[in-house]
Amino acid sequence: MVEVPESHPRYESLKTRELLVEGVEKGITSKAGLIAHGRGEMFDYLIGEETIEQAKKAERKAVADMLDAENPVISVNGNVAALVPAAIVSLAERLDAKLEVNLFHRTDERIEKIEKELKENGAKKVYGKKADAKIPGLDHDRGLCDKEGIFSADVVLVPLEDGDRTKALADMGKRTITIDLNPLSRSAKTADITIVDNIVRAVPNMCDCEPFYDDFDDAENLSSILDFMCERLGSLSKDVKK
Repeated sequence: MVEVPESHPRYESLKTRELLVEGVEKGITSKAGLIAHGRGEMFDYLIGEETIEQAKKAERKAVADMLDAENPVISVNGNVAALVPAAIVSLAERLDAKLEVNLFHRTDERIEKIEKELKENGAKKVYGKKADAKIPGLDHDRGLCDKEGIFSADVVLVPLEDGDRTKALADMGKRTITIDLNPLSRSAKTADITIVDNIVRAVPNMCDCEPFYDDFDDAENLSSILDFMCERLGSLSKDVKK
């Protein structure tokens, strides 16, 4: 991995990109995952590359829901494994949640490499390799899952997720939580709770934050985030004109 000096003004962003490049080289992240990250990074600019109050509230509510769940599961794809392997394991421990690898570009080799990465970061058990169940309505490999994991879960955290699987899980009666920087994505609009934050901030936040048990309106929260983005763009436009 290329060493990025901490003095660089884009240090955090460049470090994240390098982690993904390293993930590709290790066989954990797909090349398509690089494109997905670039799309999300654009939305991160719009919120100022920081965790805004609306995201903090969603993170706290997500923690509360998963703590209350009977069988919570965290879905892990290549980007998650490359960016926050230790933090996602810590979050699973805090929430007493299972970790399950789920991939669009699925191969046995990638599943094994991600499982190894998670175990090297402290995971005791990782689901996803067995794939002895299938999510109804999904024809691609993202429909494959473990019967003891995602298939039987009541609450599923699906960070950096495809919208069709989020909807399919919701259609099964599961409560879904996503981490997605794009508030307009299918995942964002389908999930019960959408955390509009960079995963490298969101997951560590969720490891430490206090649960929020009051009522939470996801659509209202997303609308507030879009208003925030528009107001910030307006402010930035005025600065450019100066």
